[in-house]
This record gives sequence, C-alpha cells and structure tokens, in this order.
Amino acid sequence: MTHDTVLDSGRHAPHSDRMRQLLVALGAVVAVVGSFIGSGAAGGTPIAQAAGGALSADATLIAPAGGAFSIWSVIYLGLVGYAVWQFLPAQRADDRQRRLGYPVLLTLVLNAAWILSVQAGLLALSAVVILLLLVALCWAYGRAIATRGLGRRSVLGTLLVDGALGLYLGWVSIATAANITSFLQFSGFEGFGWSPEAWAIAILGVAGLVGVLVAVWSSGSVAPMLSLAWGLVWIDVSRVSGALSSRPVAMAALVAAAVVVVATIAVRIAAVRRERADAPR
Repeated sequence: MTHDTVLDSGRHAPHSDRMRQLLVALGAVVAVVGSFIGSGAAGGTPIAQAAGGALSADATLIAPAGGAFSIWSVIYLGLVGYAVWQFLPAQRADDRQRRLGYPVLLTLVLNAAWILSVQAGLLALSAVVILLLLVALCWAYGRAIATRGLGRRSVLGTLLVDGALGLYLGWVSIATAANITSFLQFSGFEGFGWSPEAWAIAILGVAGLVGVLVAVWSSGSVAPMLSLAWGLVWIDVSRVSGALSSRPVAMAALVAAAVVVVATIAVRIAAVRRERADAPR
C-alpha cells in the first residue's frame, strides 16, 4: 500500500466512524449538562438533597462525605477531553476508538439517566441505572485493557482513555454501593438480623475485594485504585466527623482503601518485572 493510498483512506473514512465520533461527543455534552443539573447549578436539586436526602453524606453508613464528590470534576474533565480527542481526524479510523466508542457512549448516557432518576426522586430506578452504569463501565474499561496494543500510543491518549475511564470505574464502584445501600435502607430492608454496622463493614470488604480484582484484571492500573481509595477514605471521613458516626465502619473503610492501594502497587510491580523479563535482549 502506498503512502498516497494511506492518506486517501484516512480522508475517506467510513461514515460510521464519523457518526461514532459525533455521538460520543454529543454524549459527553449530555453528561456534562446532566452534571450541572445534578449540582443544582442549572436549576436542579443538588444530588445530596434530591430523593429526600437519600444520598446525602449522613443517609447511610456507606455514604462518603461531601468532599468526595469533587472527583466528578476530574472525571468529567477527562471524559470531555476524551470526547474532543477521539473526535479528531487522526482518531476517526483508529481501531481502538472503533472498539471503545459505543461502550463509552453508553456510560455517558447512563450517567445522565442516573442524575435524572435521582432528580425525579426515583430511588429504586436510580439504583438500577447506576448498576447498569457500572456494568457498562466494566465493558468499556475491559475494551480499554484489551486494546492497549492497538493504534499509536501516546501519553495524552493513555491519560484520556485509560486514566479517565479508570477513574470513572473506580468512583462509580463506590457510588453503586452507596446508592444500592441507600435504596435498601429507605425501602425498609432490615438486614436479615445483621446490624447496619455489620452490613456496612461487609460491603466495604466487598469494595476492597473489587479493588484487588480490578488491579489484577488491569495489571495494576493506577487510575481505578486512586478513585476507589478516594471514595473509601471519604467514607472514613464521613463516619468520623459526620452526624452518622461509626468507628468500626471508619476503620473498615481505611483498611479497605489500604488493601486496594497495596494490592495495586504489588500487581503493578509484578507486571513490570514480567515485561522486563519477556523483553528481547
């Protein structure tokens, strides 16, 4: 194939590639507009106050303190950056973007749907939607892991794909646990005889296990670890300084965060050593 042929194929990329790029960009716009509504800046009720306060920092023992939600600014910045970057002509026919585009689009749409369901006070629906969002993020991040060897690698591409999606996945993992816990509590679930603290500690244990599994799955990627540990630490803060205090739950959150961090570092070191051992000499 000649150089002119390569250039020509880039100029005449399939219509489906352009459509994918456009839809992802529009999805990012929808998600950002939804975030403004969810923050109360565009006339909506802040998430912590919506649905009767079911998702506030003191609603359940799993709810993180309000400062935790500042991570959404970083996540949205990364997602908007990704939407713009993937829209560039150089990314139009990129095999990695072809495989990532629609999974990422689904997460953006579900994100906005979750905010709207909370705004409408539909707590049960919000629990279903955020669970679907978590599944979609696992799909998208799995595609990101599987396609690391495709296309031309760059620092910017790594930050906007692996970094943004990783932060998104880690944080939504914590948000899903908090949302479902809130739904169960507000629906009258009595815990099969377990105390609320026992349930909270068990859920935090599962969150720590999820962090370890993601570390192994992603060969020690840092981004999911950062947001997952961030959420766990803010649960600790909420249980220590908030109205709904619990020392055992606070300690369990810190232990879970430490396990996630240590496991990710250990897996990353092992992955680097394997790469060096397999490298040609």
